[in-house]
Amino acid sequence: MPPKLNPQQQAAVKIIDHPLLVLAGAGSGKTRVITEKIAYLVQQGLPARHIAAVTFTNKAAREMKSRVSRLLDDKQSRGLRVSTFHSLGLDIIRTEHKTLGYKSAITLFDEQDRLTLLRNLISHGIKDCDIDLVDNYNRQIGQWKNAFVTPEQATKQAEADNLAAAILYDAYNRSLKAYNAADFDDLILLPVLLFQQHPAVLEKWQNKIRYLLVDEYQDTNITQYQLVRLLAGNLGRFTVVGDDDQSIYAWRGAQPENLSQLQKDYSRLQVIKLEQNYRSAGRILKVANQLIANNPHTFEKRLWSDLGYGDPLRVLSHKTDQAEAKQIAAEIVHHRFKQGGSYGDYAILYRGNHQSRLFERELRENNVPYFISGSASFFSYAEIKDVLAYLRLMVNPTDDAAFLRIINTPRREIGPSTLEKLGDYANERHISLFDACSELGLQQRLSDKSVQRLRQFCDWINNTAQKIEQEDAFKSIYLMLEQINYQQWLQENSKTPAAAERRMSNVYELVEWLQRLASNEQGEEKSLADIIAKVMLLDILERNQEQEVNDQVSLMTLHAAKGLEFPHVFLIGMEENLLPHQNSIETDNIEEERRLAYVGITRAQKTLTFSYCTHRKRYGEINESEPSRFLSELPEEDLEWANKKQLAPEEIKQRGKASLAQLKSMLA
Repeated sequence: MPPKLNPQQQAAVKIIDHPLLVLAGAGSGKTRVITEKIAYLVQQGLPARHIAAVTFTNKAAREMKSRVSRLLDDKQSRGLRVSTFHSLGLDIIRTEHKTLGYKSAITLFDEQDRLTLLRNLISHGIKDCDIDLVDNYNRQIGQWKNAFVTPEQATKQAEADNLAAAILYDAYNRSLKAYNAADFDDLILLPVLLFQQHPAVLEKWQNKIRYLLVDEYQDTNITQYQLVRLLAGNLGRFTVVGDDDQSIYAWRGAQPENLSQLQKDYSRLQVIKLEQNYRSAGRILKVANQLIANNPHTFEKRLWSDLGYGDPLRVLSHKTDQAEAKQIAAEIVHHRFKQGGSYGDYAILYRGNHQSRLFERELRENNVPYFISGSASFFSYAEIKDVLAYLRLMVNPTDDAAFLRIINTPRREIGPSTLEKLGDYANERHISLFDACSELGLQQRLSDKSVQRLRQFCDWINNTAQKIEQEDAFKSIYLMLEQINYQQWLQENSKTPAAAERRMSNVYELVEWLQRLASNEQGEEKSLADIIAKVMLLDILERNQEQEVNDQVSLMTLHAAKGLEFPHVFLIGMEENLLPHQNSIETDNIEEERRLAYVGITRAQKTLTFSYCTHRKRYGEINESEPSRFLSELPEEDLEWANKKQLAPEEIKQRGKASLAQLKSMLA
């Protein structure tokens, strides 16, 4: 990145009296523009506490924060809000919980909690709902929330085939409220409803946030756009930065149309294009521009770079997917041997996770270290979910999802029929499962022994929660683990003693991490409720644990690669029905697939290799494949069809040497 901003970046930083849309092409320095603009606003006299910058991932928010800290000192940046959309939403909900009709310790439901509750509602009498379709209902409810459709509107608008989902949506929302809980989509929906219904609360937040910056604006859904509009007010005190060519999340409700909607909603909107790319060679950009020109555009832009023209882009064809994996592993070994550098310079990108398996095998066999983005998250381990569920229930006894997870972990001889009767009773009374345990009426439904066991459990939860609040919180948590004999439970439920030990050390790591979170930067102690809410949000936002990729080849989907860059990229599986994906061909959504290919191409800094197979194994059968239509949309003069020509004898010798060197290093 050059030390000076280019003229377009400079203009984007300095326009503060008009609503502004910055169309930032791949690699054009958009994060720099946002961070420089924050510093400029502060220098113009707007206190940092009145500025908010929102993006989509914790990683992007951290990156932005650290860049701002290089431009402003601690005093200047005090109170600056840099967060994800969902963290901002959680903040608003926690601050305004009374107006929303919630108690203070709001529980955050993740995907599993949400499905558990939907299943419970269906099995406890929501008519016309089929429990086998619970995933479809769940998806539909998410789409409604992202499209800013309330249960009342969903019921009114629902066609016959959606009516069951609409009825379930209404019951689900009522239950969430009864459990003092919100799900991930509510973190945007509830603040929008709050602001629409309570103008005084909206005015308060507009005074708090006097300038709003939004990153990755093309990924916003309808509800997020409403939130931006409400906070920015009629004056449009905002800068949004986005790239319609990198909008690849339609399946999550993202609306690239939100870019053109701004022009309709804000007549004073100014538009600036960032077209100079600081990442890729000119030839890579020429190919990317030609591909994406096949999509219709509201705003035209062409990326360019002064980093030199670069090598032709190679296209490899293979007879089978095994041959593809074999050759690309060999290409990486050979290229690194010839050029020097690190394995971390290479990335293999693909459309679907299933494509990684053969590459993993080949890289392992060639002794090449690799990292798969999207491997199991720390939060996905059962033992982590268990301990967090105990703590969730202690800070919020109305958290039914947590109650159901731990009531028999470890076993307490409380059977499914007891829980079913308890659930029925709680639903009739519109109270939580935990509160239902202490009601006298429950004795008419359950045996004395069952009631006694449930009450024993609840008393123990209350006592432990009291200790955590009044005594040394973390000593009390370790004592809790001893009291429930959790280590023994893991030993009984793990395949080997070593696995049980590893799982217990995960639990200790979690508690130590919570302890670090409890003391924030200002040295103030945070309550356990605050920490648990933060952890639940982190869990949902970062299902993929972020690990440092060192000297390893990166394997990842095109969706996961967005925002990253690598000197050498292999874009594999360039075939019809794979990229573009079969679903997209059937639903005539080729434009988003083309944007996905564009994202893949623009990850490459120096070299880019496309690869396709003539035959590929799917579901145990070998099928013929056609090269992707996207290959035919690329400029022929910039491609080199490598497998169509013989390798020169010198090249064969070089490759032999590279394999020999690799073999020696393996033996060493």
